[in-house]
Amino acid sequence: MPPPVQTYYKPIQAPKIGENGYAGFNPGKVERLPKGWKMYEDSRPLPCDIIVEHDVGIQVRDGCTLYCDVYRPATTESIQNEADRVPAILAWSPYGKKYSGIVSMKPMPFGLGVPKGAISGLEKFEGPDPAEYCSRGYAVVNVDSRGGGDSEGYICIMGKQEGEDGYDVIEEIAKKPWCSGSVALAGNSHLAICQWFIAAEQPPSLKCIAPWEACSDLFREQFVRGGIWDYGLFGFIEKTTHRSRYGLENFPEMYRRNPLSNPYWEDKRADFSKIKIPAYITSSYSALVHTVGSVRGFLELPTDQKWLRWDPYQEWYDLWAVQESIDDLAKFFDRYLKGVDNGWERDTPKVRLSLLKYGEGVEPIHYIDATDYPLPNTDYRKLYLQDDKTLSTSAPQTKSVVSYDSESSKEFAGFTYTFDKDQALAGLVRANLYLSCDDMDDMEVYVIIRKLDKDGKEMLNLNLPWSSVPVNSFEEMSPREMSNLTVYLGPVGMLKASHRSIDESRSMHELYPFHPHDREDKIQPGTVVEVPISIWPMGIQFEKGESLRVQVSGQKVRIQEFAQDGDKGINRGKHHIHLSSEHPSHIILPFI
Repeated sequence: MPPPVQTYYKPIQAPKIGENGYAGFNPGKVERLPKGWKMYEDSRPLPCDIIVEHDVGIQVRDGCTLYCDVYRPATTESIQNEADRVPAILAWSPYGKKYSGIVSMKPMPFGLGVPKGAISGLEKFEGPDPAEYCSRGYAVVNVDSRGGGDSEGYICIMGKQEGEDGYDVIEEIAKKPWCSGSVALAGNSHLAICQWFIAAEQPPSLKCIAPWEACSDLFREQFVRGGIWDYGLFGFIEKTTHRSRYGLENFPEMYRRNPLSNPYWEDKRADFSKIKIPAYITSSYSALVHTVGSVRGFLELPTDQKWLRWDPYQEWYDLWAVQESIDDLAKFFDRYLKGVDNGWERDTPKVRLSLLKYGEGVEPIHYIDATDYPLPNTDYRKLYLQDDKTLSTSAPQTKSVVSYDSESSKEFAGFTYTFDKDQALAGLVRANLYLSCDDMDDMEVYVIIRKLDKDGKEMLNLNLPWSSVPVNSFEEMSPREMSNLTVYLGPVGMLKASHRSIDESRSMHELYPFHPHDREDKIQPGTVVEVPISIWPMGIQFEKGESLRVQVSGQKVRIQEFAQDGDKGINRGKHHIHLSSEHPSHIILPFI
């Protein structure tokens, strides 16, 4: 049921035939697609016959009917015995059952590197391909969640309502005559995020989950990260992807009513303590909203049957174009949906780490096997900001101040550390800055870690293999191709100073403190306050002579590509960073 706060909704575009793969409402339609069938000229041909059931309706506990497309091997057409039944893999989201990877990748820069013929077009956006899994003896169920497409109700993103809906659909699917009774959840982004909430409801037929890149807290990790409102990414998704005959939660209005956390927003924070089934978790460094949720899931799930893999590439490329990743996921499903004794627990490291190297023609290091995350024996080094714009292991002995124009999108205060030998940094990062502002009673502060080459030039990381794109350098990329999807600048942290309060009892790690965001502690202009800023996890390989630069500024530090990216926020005037033994501004970095 919804939390004890009235939810505001708004109408959005309705599904339209021919848009985003929508083919109309066809309940009861069943067809058989033969081996070799292709949806498009550049589709993957089907490796086996597949039965498709369109718009299968399932009524959930409050009376709403949700619709799904079921793809199952043709061998399930006539069930003769128990061995003929197959497990089901659910792909759950509001994006449209037939909004496929082929359709969604076409307008993306370089098609995100996914080659022609890699996917069939039957896959739901960000979901597993039925062509792959039906041929392996699984059914794939593409679900339009509440309000999505022709499903009834208003679209709700995360929270107990989505969890309860998922429970009901899973248990109905498990009863289908073709189903073995074992069900998994799979997919990326929203298809991963929803898994935290559905699994927390503990549906008996849900045997395992595979959340690949999954935000876990809508307030703290996406819309109001660090207490700073940002609707740019979701606003783009809402406009281009969400379609409903009813409407969508109006997140800007919910924030306008109360810019602090409340029961509405807390309902959209995953409760990992209730998830006790096997989990295959994937994370990457470059995702704008998912990284911390994946890490928190791995740290807080109360089970030993959990695995974390750090994907070095963009999430959709890994999902559809990396056969090693596809085979690995299938092995996980074979183990926990079919009970195959395939050595998964014995052969799979608990953590597989990747390291980004940055640069043109350079590929990441993957994988480094580990027993836990953050890596055991990590050397957390506290480096102090100095007035000569460097980082040092010693706090300054004299008082100084470094300032920057908080209203400028170009100006920052930078502090550099140069490596005297090859060195990898991987894990959680935290900056504690002593700040003041003469012009306001609050500050929005951004921190980014940039990698510099041996000449001090800023470096970029391509989120795809260089062999998958038709360019050989960043200079050859057009402004459209220079996207947050394709290019990674470095790990970022942000915090509104009035939200600096911490509840250590809810922190997932001492380097990633929990901010309640339930009050504002304004600052008398000119007063120095300590601002603890958690920076998202990093994994970077540095060569001798290369450097990192910690940049502190007052404006967004990602590539600007969304409608609201030019918004300036609340900042006014200069921010002052105080450097002394009394005010030891510093950053803690994970040396491995």
